[in-house]
Amino acid sequence: MAARALVGSIMLSGTQADVVVLHTGAVTTDQLAPLRELGARLVLAEHLPTSTDFNVRHQRDRIHAVSPFLKGGKPLFHTPLDNFIKLRLWQLEQYRCVVFIDADALMVSNCDSLFDYPEFSGAPNVYESLADFHRLNAGVFVAQPSAKTYENMLKMLDAPDAYWPRTDQSFLQHYFPDWHGLPVFYNMLQYVWFNLPDLWDWKSIKIVHYQYEKPWEKDHPKAAKLRPLIDLWQAYYEGSDIPDIATLDNPVSTHV
Repeated sequence: MAARALVGSIMLSGTQADVVVLHTGAVTTDQLAPLRELGARLVLAEHLPTSTDFNVRHQRDRIHAVSPFLKGGKPLFHTPLDNFIKLRLWQLEQYRCVVFIDADALMVSNCDSLFDYPEFSGAPNVYESLADFHRLNAGVFVAQPSAKTYENMLKMLDAPDAYWPRTDQSFLQHYFPDWHGLPVFYNMLQYVWFNLPDLWDWKSIKIVHYQYEKPWEKDHPKAAKLRPLIDLWQAYYEGSDIPDIATLDNPVSTHV
């Protein structure tokens, strides 16, 4: 469902780029059919060849016990080991540049300009305070595929006793310590809507990222606060009554 809404939104943006969906073998042919019909290229991307020790350290229950999600909820399908699969995009050497977008996002304005950014460019993990700007959010980033980079990543990723508490985000920030910061509007996290409403500007936003609770979940704890964003996602998912983003109302400012 998430990928269908995202791919549909990318196609509506008028992109000139190929739209590639990485998926595991757990997804059925029938589930993938709507993405193919939208024009996406489908690429099978299995789990990385990590060690048993690595896999044990990064099990969902173990990670959540050490670093619990206290700010919001994650759906039951969230599996930390799945997060590392995105490193396989560095194997797509037929492309000069790749813009990665998590499936739980919507592209509400054309983002082809991202292909002009260098590797590694990512947006900050801003959704609670300005202090968040020093942390990477790996929901949107720009990379240059390279088999050599991929192999080097695997060696660092699965080094003895290596533990990445924020999974792919911790690893990518470690691997690219001098990462280039994208404008926050290229990866606007949904909690900004109620935590930092002064930062939200529909006329500037390119991608909305539904971190934590998902817009297809029924009556989740933040649903009332996030109703306008949930309704927007539903419109893209259903492919009808999609509003002109620039005409939408911004959240109420916290300043009087």
